[in-house]
Amino acid sequence: MHKKNVHNAGQSLDEAKKVLIMVHGRGANVRGILGLAAHLNVSEYALLAPEATNNTWYPYSFMAKPEQNEPWLSSALDLLKEVVDDVTKQGISAENIYFLGFSQGACLTLEFVARHAQKWGGVVALTGGLIGNKLYKQNYSGDFAETPFFIGTGDPDPHVPLERVRESVRILEELNAQVHLEVYEGRPHTISQDEIEQSNHMVFTE
Repeated sequence: MHKKNVHNAGQSLDEAKKVLIMVHGRGANVRGILGLAAHLNVSEYALLAPEATNNTWYPYSFMAKPEQNEPWLSSALDLLKEVVDDVTKQGISAENIYFLGFSQGACLTLEFVARHAQKWGGVVALTGGLIGNKLYKQNYSGDFAETPFFIGTGDPDPHVPLERVRESVRILEELNAQVHLEVYEGRPHTISQDEIEQSNHMVFTE
């Protein structure tokens, strides 16, 4: 199970009006994902980056049967909920809470917000989709109230099939999300400069 190990950067929670929760990918750590913040319009945000125990949120592919990824998947989702609860206890409302995840972290981010659909500040998912061997629509409910999403993905991507990304977008839109999907032909499994720029334009608007 994941230990709660959350790294802070940017503004202090006491002073910030907005918070960005950053979720790293498989085999990575918080340093890499926090390093992205230097390229984003988030200088006024408090940055919170939970670190996965053993640097992996769940052991198998995000398209494995969910029970194969337990108890790690549920533990990871619970950890994100705990981080959000810590922020709201500081008096920061959900509509001032933003999320960014890459790869496995993007999958976890999308799964979490779809299970807790409400008016968030915005969501950036860089190469990710909703989790499961199929999409379990009964897990998703609420109303995003036109929360802006930016989702970027390569085609083909070795870990995240484009069709799953498109299916995920459809579900998010059914929950009233305002989703912009950008597909990059032949892009390797990485984060591109265009994704950074689009994220700033769509989600981290100054």
